[in-house]
Amino acid sequence: MVELHTKKKTATRARSLAFCGLTIALMAVSAWVSVPLGPVPFTLQTFVMVFALIVLTPGQCLASIGCYLVIGAIGIPVFSSMRGGLGVVLGPTGGFLWGFFVGAVVALAVMRILEGSARKEQSASSARLDPQTGARVRRSRELAASFIGAFLFVVVMYLCGWVQLMAVSGMGPAAAFVTAVAPFIVVDLVKTIVGVLTARAVKRAIR
Repeated sequence: MVELHTKKKTATRARSLAFCGLTIALMAVSAWVSVPLGPVPFTLQTFVMVFALIVLTPGQCLASIGCYLVIGAIGIPVFSSMRGGLGVVLGPTGGFLWGFFVGAVVALAVMRILEGSARKEQSASSARLDPQTGARVRRSRELAASFIGAFLFVVVMYLCGWVQLMAVSGMGPAAAFVTAVAPFIVVDLVKTIVGVLTARAVKRAIR
């Protein structure tokens, strides 16, 4: 019995490490596919980050983002345009990088609260709803929580990037917003929606 439990625990750890390693690789690849658009390049990272928020466990997600930032900060070229080094993190656009981690912490906390509240409401109403209706309601609430968390992640990431760009470059709030935030809003909105829908589908398949 103890041996079986140990094997199961080892398999779970191996699976978590595999998920984290694959996610870090996706973050790097999505950063390499970049299109220069002013000081902040256009990449696919928002999609990958939103995907990780929903598919991975909170611990796996934060570990993946944290390791990605550390790997890039020590000089491995995993950031946009195949750059690396502490200078990128501390540079004008570095706020968007560490904003990934801060945004993930905030988004995961809010998603956990919303999903916990949805489960409590479902338990309270389970006697009044048939199983099929209850399952549909649960999925709808989980989807809403995912969208709220994903959009919150993007907002926090923007805020961190905006603040650091002003601090490092000396731009005013309006100039920094027009340069580093406004051009990406619509595109990131699309990437966020696609990321949430893709992640929900993958999560159902994994289950």
